[in-house]
Amino acid sequence: MSPSMDNFHEIPIIDLSLADDPASLPAFLDALRFAVTQVGFLYVANHRVPPQVIRNLVEILPKLFELSESAKNRISLENSKHFLGYSSVGSETTAAKADQREQVDFATELTTWPSELPELRPIVEAYITELTLLGERFLSLVAQALDLPKEAFHPFLSDQNRLKVAHYPAVTPGSGVTQGVGPHTDSSGWWTFLLQASEKHVRGLQVLNNAGDWIDVPVIPDTFVVNVGQAFEVLTLGTCKATIHRVLSTCDERFSIPFFQGVRRNLTKREATESFRGHFSTFSLNQGHKSTIGRAIDSPFLQGKYDTWGESQLRTKIRSHRLNGQKFYPQVYNKYIEDDA
Repeated sequence: MSPSMDNFHEIPIIDLSLADDPASLPAFLDALRFAVTQVGFLYVANHRVPPQVIRNLVEILPKLFELSESAKNRISLENSKHFLGYSSVGSETTAAKADQREQVDFATELTTWPSELPELRPIVEAYITELTLLGERFLSLVAQALDLPKEAFHPFLSDQNRLKVAHYPAVTPGSGVTQGVGPHTDSSGWWTFLLQASEKHVRGLQVLNNAGDWIDVPVIPDTFVVNVGQAFEVLTLGTCKATIHRVLSTCDERFSIPFFQGVRRNLTKREATESFRGHFSTFSLNQGHKSTIGRAIDSPFLQGKYDTWGESQLRTKIRSHRLNGQKFYPQVYNKYIEDDA
């Protein structure tokens, strides 16, 4: 792969087991540093998440989405001021267009469970526990790759992590439906850990490189796809960019499981930008994609429109789920909807 983000045509694979051996650690940290500063997307292999924990969640997803509409609507996100629960196809918008996926959003200690599927709760909770451990270990490795102490980023973590399970229905060829999820950068956490829970031939996820090309991110068994979130871009002064990505609807149905590593809700833009300013001001910046796509990405915390991470998150959720915004947050609904940060 080229050492320039302008020309990357594949996503690097990082073998986390190489971090365990002092002999391979330096080369591992170099590879990780390149991935997080020049691409913003990577696969992680040998991640230590027990296969059975992953298998249990993957196998229950079809059962979850095959529940009756009435059963799914009883755990509707529209009833949650925390924006948790079930969303039907077309109910969420990205880049001002409806996304063609249905999904269920969960979070640590905050969720509603379908009574028709009692085995779901322990499966989801076990998965969240394991991904929390993976996220903390990965964050320590990233800190080392960026020449910081292992625990440098941990004070910014939240006690709330979010998990989404998503189903992208197959679309009829020629229907004109293409947007599974529109172009965006992740606004829900430090890092996203995505399990592509479909067979190897199923495509859909794409990443935008600086040359303006959409690069496929195919399924690689026994890996997670990991990418930078907006808050981490702020913390590193743009050293680690939140890379633009999208999901295309295809003739294959697709299952996807992103885990969003939580950010402390009272984190201010000033604290985020000043904590490591002296350190990251010496780094060469990845300038990101400069096209009209890049300029159109909604990113209020990046742009400093709102002071705290928590408020920027509320704005993002209201803009994506407008019925919830009108129902639970009428005092700020118009302000957030009319504000194009």
